Amino acid sequence: MLLSDRVLFLDGEALVIDKPAGLPVDAPRDGSLSLENHLDSLRFGFKRWPLAVHRLDRDTSGCLLLARNPKAHGRFTRAFEDREVEKRYLAIVDGVPDADSGTIDLPLSKMSTAEEGWRMVGDPQGKPSISHWEKLAVVGAHSLLRFRPETGRTHQLRVHALEGLGFPLVGDPVYGRGGTKTRTLLHAERLVVKRDVKPSIIAEAPFPDSFIALGFAAPEGAAPTRG
Repeated sequence: MLLSDRVLFLDGEALVIDKPAGLPVDAPRDGSLSLENHLDSLRFGFKRWPLAVHRLDRDTSGCLLLARNPKAHGRFTRAFEDREVEKRYLAIVDGVPDADSGTIDLPLSKMSTAEEGWRMVGDPQGKPSISHWEKLAVVGAHSLLRFRPETGRTHQLRVHALEGLGFPLVGDPVYGRGGTKTRTLLHAERLVVKRDVKPSIIAEAPFPDSFIALGFAAPEGAAPTRG
């Protein structure tokens, strides 16, 4: 797998790749491969390795922003913190919401138990977490949704799907129903980062094969499928 073949955007200070599902951004404790093992191939002439600005879960595919120098990393990080980044995700949930669209305003907190480990849960005293969603298509008992999160909490969309809509993401091993052979079906479809002088960073990741395997087609306006 060559991440250099999965570049969606590239200029002097920014790089966006279509992160494949199964590749963790941070090095796992078990020593398996992560994004770090691929950074040398993403230098594209620079001496420094690029630095990931944000995180996607191991199973989540799609747009991942990396900064090509420390100053850019700082600016991009502040843009995420200040909610100035447009993020758009596609997800397949195990069920069919009654409404066609809506907003989930559900604060989140981390919960940890010896029996089940840690997970995020809805909590009125938790950190503010807001996601807008719309239903794009239904195939059998599954729905294709588009999420536009305002905030970027850990596992936000996975918990909002389960607790806000009542339907987990297909394949989710923590918040889902288990027993499935597919990965968690969450895909970072589009990323837009505005800049003061340079044109905005705009990246769109191709519709994933794992979504097609469940009978869904790329929604109108989406980037074409890979290959």
